[in-house]
Amino acid sequence: MLQETTQTELFHIYYKRWISVYKEGAIRNVTMSKYFMTHQWLVRLAPTLKINDLTRIHYQELLNHYAKEHERQTTMDFHHQLKGAILDAVDEGLIPRDPTRKAIIKGKQPRDKKTKFLNQFELHTLLTTLTLPPEINWDWFILLIAKTGMRFSEALALTPKDFDFSHQILTVDKTWDYKSNSGFAPTKNQSSTRKIQLDWQTVIKFSELVKDLPEDDPIFIKCNQKVYNSTINEFLTRRCKQADIPIISIHGLRHTHASLLLFAGVSIASVARRLGHASMTTTQKTYLHIIQELENKDVDIIMRSLSNLT
Repeated sequence: MLQETTQTELFHIYYKRWISVYKEGAIRNVTMSKYFMTHQWLVRLAPTLKINDLTRIHYQELLNHYAKEHERQTTMDFHHQLKGAILDAVDEGLIPRDPTRKAIIKGKQPRDKKTKFLNQFELHTLLTTLTLPPEINWDWFILLIAKTGMRFSEALALTPKDFDFSHQILTVDKTWDYKSNSGFAPTKNQSSTRKIQLDWQTVIKFSELVKDLPEDDPIFIKCNQKVYNSTINEFLTRRCKQADIPIISIHGLRHTHASLLLFAGVSIASVARRLGHASMTTTQKTYLHIIQELENKDVDIIMRSLSNLT
């Protein structure tokens, strides 16, 4: 039986129960961990805050304290994760009015970001420095992500069974839960389940690499092996330094893949499907700067075409 909530209950206790009731089993583990992290910060910043004391000024003070140690976007995420529970508390009559209304989101200045993507020459230079032996290693992992634009967790989950070499197709229908090391997990969303066309060079190389491997086991890691995103990013950093190119992350290879396709004239719709985006809007927002640059080129083409009309 659920515990009855009162207006004098500590807010962080209500919030933890709200996560359990509304979020547990309904969202992915990686998202769930973000809610738990928000709860930990709530305990740290407002351990004695009661539900009936949650006014606009108290809520703004809570956000301000959080913003002192976080960037604005992270503070925005913190705000949205709290807001869901607070609005439910308003609906239940525990809080008379919405204290999140007109909240001001602050935050520290963003840190210098790594280069988001490489140009074609830089990517080519990187790939030529990779050590690609007859056995699977992390260099092959880097090559495959550069060629497909897969997410880190998607590439970790690949098995020999996912390759259809005769049709040059790679099926992405699962991820590897590397954070909790619990094995295979669902894809990020329904659109993330997809088939990616492979070039013939990649088909030839990987058909040899995986031919003697168990068809249902991951090809890049052992089932009981713990792997960290940071470890592979450090490996890629060393390769970038060897190639004397800008340092990017594994996720940056995904951005590189999409960017090169867009510059090559591939439609936004096709890029969105290949990346497994939920909608073209996601692709447009992520690669807005590239799309705007391509639109500027289109204007030049349009003007030249029109000037030739007599």
